[in-house]
Amino acid sequence: MKIVYMGTPDFAAPPLRALVENGYDVAAVVTQPDKPKGRGKTMMPTPVKEEALKYEIPVYQPVKVRTPEFMELMKKISPDVIVVAAFGQIIPKELLELPKFGCINIHASLLPKYRGAAPIQQAVIDGEKESGVTIMQMGCGLDTGDMISRIVVPLAPDETGGSLFDKLAQAGAELLISTLPTIFDGTAVREPQPEESPTPYAAMITKQMGLLDFNKSACELERLVRGLNPWPSAYTYLNGKTLKIWKSQVCDAAPFPEGAPAKPGTVVHTDKKGIYVACQKGVLILTEIQLEGKKRMEAEAFLRGCRIPEGTVLASQKE
Repeated sequence: MKIVYMGTPDFAAPPLRALVENGYDVAAVVTQPDKPKGRGKTMMPTPVKEEALKYEIPVYQPVKVRTPEFMELMKKISPDVIVVAAFGQIIPKELLELPKFGCINIHASLLPKYRGAAPIQQAVIDGEKESGVTIMQMGCGLDTGDMISRIVVPLAPDETGGSLFDKLAQAGAELLISTLPTIFDGTAVREPQPEESPTPYAAMITKQMGLLDFNKSACELERLVRGLNPWPSAYTYLNGKTLKIWKSQVCDAAPFPEGAPAKPGTVVHTDKKGIYVACQKGVLILTEIQLEGKKRMEAEAFLRGCRIPEGTVLASQKE
């Protein structure tokens, strides 16, 4: 069976590797164009392109897959199936219908929950106890196609967007290899999804989403910190400088007088555990931070070199 693989980020690299190592004929890899990164703006290949080049698989990087030129290329390759994993472009109906077995998608959620671009981070932010991967038959809707198989992955209490990303990438690779034979031999059972998802659409993550709003509860903000670690990371402002929050925890027992926390965003205490910040409900302890222009460090180490007086208010915008 001839396969065309379409994917872009780190999440999509393990399934590609699994296809090759299990003897599947990957005729071509399609990924997003290289992008400039770093201070020198060096053009960097996508993780999927790097993986494909290891196996000397032809790589194509169309700016848009809707062009007649790209469609002609796909017709010439004539794949039996197209496997898609976090590709980053909407695939047109003509391409969906080109292969004998259509296009199948490796989606990082337990569909129909968390349709959309950022299901991994959103599951952590929402405090889900489990997530997983669903392999689905792609249709014209956004993540609404028939479900073929899925695997459940429990979330650890300290799960981050990054750690769950790694778990689901590996789970997706394993699920793909176990599912493909059922697709090819016709034994796969396709389950239609309900029209409405039980969760809101998991929209693409932006840097602005990381700004901590201390008018929310400490529990909500602790999950946000984990969900946006490592990218784009949660943050606030301290004396006009960006303060990234890499790790935090909810304060269970306050080391200050009852009722001391008042205005949300106010630093009410500091000690070896970190920086205690009042929220609308509860107190959030910032335990690992990074001030603009400085290295990432434990809050205890930061406080040894930079005192933050009680009563300091962390700002919601740069002053």
